[in-house]
Amino acid sequence: MKNPWVIVAGVMVILIGASVWYANTVSERNNEGVTVVAQTKGNPEGVISLVEYSDFQCPACAAFQPHVDSVLESYGQYINFEYRHFPLPFHALAEPAARAAEAAGQQGKFFEYADRLFANQATWSRSPNPSGLFVSYAEEIGLDIELFERHMNASLLRDKIRADAQAGRDKGVTGTPTFFLNGERMQYTSFEEFRLQIENLINPEVEFNIQPTN
Repeated sequence: MKNPWVIVAGVMVILIGASVWYANTVSERNNEGVTVVAQTKGNPEGVISLVEYSDFQCPACAAFQPHVDSVLESYGQYINFEYRHFPLPFHALAEPAARAAEAAGQQGKFFEYADRLFANQATWSRSPNPSGLFVSYAEEIGLDIELFERHMNASLLRDKIRADAQAGRDKGVTGTPTFFLNGERMQYTSFEEFRLQIENLINPEVEFNIQPTN
């Protein structure tokens, strides 16, 4: 008669192997069709680079969003803007929200979804289970919900969010929002000063492109 502990050990090995196989299969399925891209808007060839490290659960980031949008509406032709994730450790829902935004980005609607996350921050950030709200925002902007939910769990998108955060830490980022203008960390005390620093770089470009009149 076989030692019962040998049988138990054998069963455990089989179960562990099956679990690993299942996890890998689910991961591969969730990564189907996923393309990791930088989340940018404005002019990809813009002479001004503006990078934001942000957290969807951060109230200051939500307050700053309209000002970033205003700058891009005025000077988008000169600015290459990139949004990078920096979920703060004390914001438990920031990383899931970032995954939801990246999942929307797989369908070309990252910034539309980000707008809804910021606009509804006070609602989903206080929810014990915001998954249903994340899906409802996806429905509002016309996403394929089955694909959205699959991509929310894609390991490649989790890795992308972590890579963004690590890049921020490497640059000395500790809080959000943090902006880099042409590679230099911005320092400002008001929204007006923030905008002025950008305008000071853009205005020479605007003047340079003015055609002389006869």
